[in-house]
Amino acid sequence: MGDTLTKKILKEHLAVGDYIPGNEIGINIDQTLTQDATGTMAYLQFEAMGLDKVKTELSVSYVDHNTIQVGFENADDHKYLQTVAAKFGIIYSKAGNGICHQVHLERFGKPGKTLVGSDSHTPTGGGIGMIAIGAGGLDVAVAMGGGPFYITCPKVYKVNLTGELKPWVSAKDVVLKMLEMFTTKGNVGVVMEYGGPGVKTLSVPERATITNMGAEMGVTTSIFPSDEETRKFLRAQGREDDWISLEADTDAEYDKVVELNLGEVEPLASAPHSPGNIVKVSDMDGTKIDQVEVGSCTNSSYKDLMTLAKILKGKRVHPDVSLGVAPGSRQVLQMITKEGALGDIIDAGARILESACGFCIGNSQSPKTDAIGLRTSNRNFEGRSGTKSAQVYLVSPEVAAVSAVTGKFTDPRSSDFQYPNVTMPSQFLIDDSMFIFPQDADPNVAIYRGPNIGDPPSNEKLSDSIVGEVMLKVGDKITTDHIMPAGARLKYRSNVPKYSEFVFEPIDTSFPKRSMENKEKGKHNIILAGESYGQGSSREHAALCPMYLGVKAVIAKSVERIHAANLVNFGIVALAFKDEADYEKVEAGDEVELPEIKQKLMDNQPVTLVNKTKNTELELTYSYSQRQKEILYEGGLLAYTVK
Repeated sequence: MGDTLTKKILKEHLAVGDYIPGNEIGINIDQTLTQDATGTMAYLQFEAMGLDKVKTELSVSYVDHNTIQVGFENADDHKYLQTVAAKFGIIYSKAGNGICHQVHLERFGKPGKTLVGSDSHTPTGGGIGMIAIGAGGLDVAVAMGGGPFYITCPKVYKVNLTGELKPWVSAKDVVLKMLEMFTTKGNVGVVMEYGGPGVKTLSVPERATITNMGAEMGVTTSIFPSDEETRKFLRAQGREDDWISLEADTDAEYDKVVELNLGEVEPLASAPHSPGNIVKVSDMDGTKIDQVEVGSCTNSSYKDLMTLAKILKGKRVHPDVSLGVAPGSRQVLQMITKEGALGDIIDAGARILESACGFCIGNSQSPKTDAIGLRTSNRNFEGRSGTKSAQVYLVSPEVAAVSAVTGKFTDPRSSDFQYPNVTMPSQFLIDDSMFIFPQDADPNVAIYRGPNIGDPPSNEKLSDSIVGEVMLKVGDKITTDHIMPAGARLKYRSNVPKYSEFVFEPIDTSFPKRSMENKEKGKHNIILAGESYGQGSSREHAALCPMYLGVKAVIAKSVERIHAANLVNFGIVALAFKDEADYEKVEAGDEVELPEIKQKLMDNQPVTLVNKTKNTELELTYSYSQRQKEILYEGGLLAYTVK
């Protein structure tokens, strides 16, 4: 029996454990990336480890999230990141150079390598044949220090692609079709591996769109083979020497095989308020819209922007629509400028936005009250746009462009627009001048620390018993945006006491104050949740800030992969009901106890929830490796690492 592509790369990088699906394994990491919204805390934690330099083949610090500089906080943090990069031997990508995933794909991604990044859309690198995984900043810090990165050895599903996309159907529609098939939950511990004859019809940017938004399915990562199309892309980037041929063995066995005929895919959209709410664009035809935003790490490549420009050329954006366009990288912006496409976009009436995450994370371009908006980004959680009442749909650049002109949701197949044929360039414009490449780590560099930066808070060791109150009860699909708001609040990311004032702000603004008061009384705080708790961003602050407020346990029907790891990293115990119906038997405000939890974890015994308010006992379950238990005993990964 041959090996899957996933198994080939993971086995080559295996550092701890055996390749047995379901078991915990540790893998060696070749490359890391951070972005400024999560990177400051990652580097503060790296500093706390006392190392003198990074030990990876390559680590890059990108500034792409908090580029809006209102107040001193973001500019101060960027200077901190630049000086840290110089001190420890990290490549620094300045603000304006582009979105981390788009730029990394262009300039650093290598087939067969492992990449871990402090952003949930790091799987974008799978489009070039990498095992690329999103993680919390602390996990990235450990990887930068040369430590293994731990995951559950995955199940591997093969997506067998056949056929070819029809005109007006794009890679965005392919991944939306995948979300329709697999939804946003129930895919923890899975790698989606794409293969079949249809693969060769997709360019690397198209593949990257699919692997990028595969994150919304909750999978560990997604990956395409490295073939002649990959080689062509790397040659155009002046990096053909980075190419290797890499594919699954013909007799490889998979845990599941699904068939997807690209020729049968049609234009789709994600309806509010989840990427998994899939509808046909044809069913939305004629719905009036107010705003269109094109960009994000999902759809901001050269191909995406040239497609947009060809559709808009000689036309005007509808008077009632605001169109914003954010090229994904400086390379893309330079190329569409030199080729005249940017002029066509401007002439049509679009607003040109910075090459940054911007509207995708809700820190700019918030729509009006009750607006209907189309975006080419990857998430449409309630309020993520910055306007809670807005109805945001996720669509392809083709649908976005045509609809911006018509002023309504439009299926381009039934329009009078001419289909834009865009060919990939044989050579991209190479200008790496906005990277700062260190010669080596320099211990003499003085790290800049603005007043918004503090030390990463620590947690005490796990108590023998957890005794306290259920401070909040929430339902299903609670995202990290619900727990730790993005947008304008992200400027406090380096200041945990301040950022903690906004924990669960979209759900219960009283949570931080009540939790801190409880903590000061010596009581523990507990959160109760439904299915798929913590989906979305890799933002470790969604565990770090609750830890600061005294949260000791999360009891949920299920927790998503990255957030579950982040909870362990900050010493918060995640437990599940043995019987999901027991979720209804506990309420916010109940006084509860998890007696002898430390000993029960040590002995691998079930944990009991004693509800003192209702005078009941419920059995809870968990799934921890011995390593994870030891991290919890120490109060978190940082304490475990430096002990």
